[in-house]
Amino acid sequence: MKRRELLLRGASTGAVATLLPAFSPSTLAAPAPAFGPGMADGLPMPAPLPGPSPRLPETDPSRTLLERGWRFHEGEVPVPEPTDHNATYLSVKAGNARGAAALAFDDSDWQTVDLPHDWAIAQDVSENANVSQGYRPRGIGWYRRLLRLDESQKGRRLELHFDGIATHATIWINGSEVAHSWSGYSSVIVDLTPFARFGDEVNWIAVRVDAAAREGWWYEGAGLYRHVWLVSRPALSIETDGLYCDPVHQDDGTWHVPVEVSLSNVGEDTGQAEIAARLLDPEGREIHRTRGSAAVAPLEQAKVTAQLAPGAVKLWSPDSPVLYSVEVDLLHEGQVVDTRRQFIGFRTVRFDPARGMVLNGVETKLKGVCIHQDHTGVGTAIPDALALWRLQRLKAMGCNAIRMSHNAPAKEVLDWCDRLGFVVMGENRLFNPAPDYLAQLEWMVRRDRNHASIVLWSVFNEEPMQGTHAGVEMVRRMRKAVHRLDTQRPVTAAMNGSFYNPENVSTVVDVMGFNYYQGDYDKFHALHPDKPITSSEDTSAYETRGAFESIPAQQVITSFDKEAASWGATHRETWKMIAERPFVAGGFVWTGFDYHGEPTPYAWPSTSSFFGIMDLCGFPKTAFGIHSAHWRDDAPVIWLAPHWTWPEYERPGREGQTLEVFAITNAEAIELRLNGEVIERVPAAHRIMGHTFQVPYRPGRIEALALRGGKVVARAVHETVGAPVALRLTPARQALASDGEDVQAITVDCVDARGRHVPTANLPVEFAISGGHIIGLGNGNPNDHASEKGSKRALFNGLAQVIVQGDASGQRLTLEASAGGLRSARLSLARAPRKPRAQVPVVPAEMAITDWRRSALFPQKPDPALAPVDGDNNSWDFVRPGVAAPAGSAGWRSYRTRFTPWKKVAAEGGTLHFAGIAGAAEIWLDGKLAARKTDAAPAALTAAIPPGPGPRTLAVLVAATEGNPSGLVGRVYVTP
Repeated sequence: MKRRELLLRGASTGAVATLLPAFSPSTLAAPAPAFGPGMADGLPMPAPLPGPSPRLPETDPSRTLLERGWRFHEGEVPVPEPTDHNATYLSVKAGNARGAAALAFDDSDWQTVDLPHDWAIAQDVSENANVSQGYRPRGIGWYRRLLRLDESQKGRRLELHFDGIATHATIWINGSEVAHSWSGYSSVIVDLTPFARFGDEVNWIAVRVDAAAREGWWYEGAGLYRHVWLVSRPALSIETDGLYCDPVHQDDGTWHVPVEVSLSNVGEDTGQAEIAARLLDPEGREIHRTRGSAAVAPLEQAKVTAQLAPGAVKLWSPDSPVLYSVEVDLLHEGQVVDTRRQFIGFRTVRFDPARGMVLNGVETKLKGVCIHQDHTGVGTAIPDALALWRLQRLKAMGCNAIRMSHNAPAKEVLDWCDRLGFVVMGENRLFNPAPDYLAQLEWMVRRDRNHASIVLWSVFNEEPMQGTHAGVEMVRRMRKAVHRLDTQRPVTAAMNGSFYNPENVSTVVDVMGFNYYQGDYDKFHALHPDKPITSSEDTSAYETRGAFESIPAQQVITSFDKEAASWGATHRETWKMIAERPFVAGGFVWTGFDYHGEPTPYAWPSTSSFFGIMDLCGFPKTAFGIHSAHWRDDAPVIWLAPHWTWPEYERPGREGQTLEVFAITNAEAIELRLNGEVIERVPAAHRIMGHTFQVPYRPGRIEALALRGGKVVARAVHETVGAPVALRLTPARQALASDGEDVQAITVDCVDARGRHVPTANLPVEFAISGGHIIGLGNGNPNDHASEKGSKRALFNGLAQVIVQGDASGQRLTLEASAGGLRSARLSLARAPRKPRAQVPVVPAEMAITDWRRSALFPQKPDPALAPVDGDNNSWDFVRPGVAAPAGSAGWRSYRTRFTPWKKVAAEGGTLHFAGIAGAAEIWLDGKLAARKTDAAPAALTAAIPPGPGPRTLAVLVAATEGNPSGLVGRVYVTP
């Protein structure tokens, strides 16, 4: 694959020149950013990449985002007890949910939100809240959304996809309870088809989220934090996750792509499915095509299988993530009615007991990290562009592997892993083979088994039952479920002990996963020389970004890679044990980024972790430079710590004091200079451990040079800078897409009079924005309790971050930063034209009146006070507006209901709307004539609703003429 050099901006603690692969057009991904040759100001962010964040290609055109116009209420909504027998009778009938799940529920004072949404990240931290969840209260929340479906959607398969709800959830559609979710990390797929209403009749979605339920011991967020979709397909269609096409390498060295297409039919007749599958190369050219067919009976499923022959292929690898694609069309009468597209990669992966991971025949170490899914300011509601940016940060470090700990990630994360070139351990959240939980594991495998990036499935993390007979039996069943769906990838389990028990799960997994216990690698390998081994989790070292001494009283930890948890080791010690053992496939550092919650080794006032190679904002710690030196072979790397700004007014007596200076490189030697004078030149004999110098502090310029063959191939530079005089804003990219979705992480720092980064600044900054929104703020300080929302944030050790999202106007986004006594900064970002992804239209707020009783036909106009006796569920029909009474004799019918107007209508009055009444009619509201219609032809009618508290009684008397339909032939609703 074609390669190009990207020399980008330097890092505060080092310099990395990089060569990364350029992506072929089919991947649509920008190369990962890199840290370039050392800059004197040492801003620890790469230079802005060109253009806006790329967007992933659509693989399922039947999906439309359903993310605008949701109503949200934080807290429980009590459901009142029924007041009489009739109300009790109705409360247990389909479509008659009560409380906040009812259509008539008043949500007019709820907050309007767009998705993805994490309400917990906006909470103030509280010492009384759960420590592991980052001291942020969670609790219960409700979401509601109206939805209108065109008549043309009748007869189609309709689904709602909730990609992630934290944590447990109950979902109602049109008053019927349709789904429960028992995991915050699994998709919820709702078959909307049998519940849907069309035309003027509105649908309503209600979701109760129980975020008090916990699945993890880390921050999990709260709410509808991943994408939500409306899916519309023909009655006979390809199922969700219904395309399986993972390439197979055959014994003779050739490849084939087995294609399995799962179909379903919600129609009333048997459907004849014709499938056309084609394989496209990375440039989008067709390589091979095949066909298949199947008959699918009503309300049944079927599978069509076929084979694609690719011939000679380019292999996928972390250094060259070449992607092909399989496109499958479902045809009816020769016309394409449904389509899926799946990107695939051709690669062989084998975990060998002696050689570790063998990728495409080459021994390849897993240079990996574990990651959770939250980020500063946005919590778990991470926009797609920010997810990409985080992965690019890891790629720039030389990381080639990610463990999704401890749950299935958003699908978009895996799509980017395919394109950027990461191998991934997919991990199940809940260790339980009971049906509800086995279904979560099966969903994950079915959804993700086509990804080139996935190389290993983990069925659990650190389970106390791992050394018991019951644990073995549980894993056996879960492993069987995985292999039933995916025959190629091995199964592991992340064990933290019990390896030598007479019964333990290492005997029933394909690859042994060590969480820590580095001292047991050799012993286990000697006892089980035929069992492949990997470190599934390691390190657990602590660092505070930008701190170079530990201050326990302030809960600050040095970033010199000296402190680690009792069960772990430093970054250097850990990698040394892995690198020296070829039989250990590699490792996954705990963790790539800091994360909210689990503030080990401290508790309050620390609210986030210290484990990260990068902090909550993605700003690098010294560990970033250490792993860059460990993992990157494509370019020279050198890292230097600490900064060199120790002014007398901040630390009296520092001049002349001997300071510890750390440097690490992947080159042959390091030369350290202070103010041009060579302090020491040492061979870089230990690429893993680096070198520590003792240097008497003198203000000026300290630089570390990486040498190969006596020549300087990289350098890292720090200078003693002056007091801050101005703020600076540095974007992640040079432009922002005009689609209303694209986001950017903006780095905030301040500079001295010579424009150099001031690494010691800790001052408050205020922000103002136009052309977009600030969706999150942060600075990477685990002990900072300031809100991560709003417009204010303090720098921490020189840095802060603002996450901005452009609006849909297409106007330039302008961000301004100001701080007392400093020159303000202003950033103006161009907007790159890009069509917004389709969104389901927002239905304007209106109170639908849907539940009516209809009398029998009377020869004379009845008294408007006429009503069925309480408990009489048989004499009057239960009807909904939109369907006329059947034609017949002339006469009168009474339509009757009771409703409680929304608070605003009760206080100020409103309007009652009848979209269509067929026949002459009178509207009686609370016993008073409110409107009259004298024409028999169908027509709209309105009536005023006076202000007033309590429920209202509404009666509509409709005259039927001989042989003509009559009644409420359109929707009925109230507006303020």
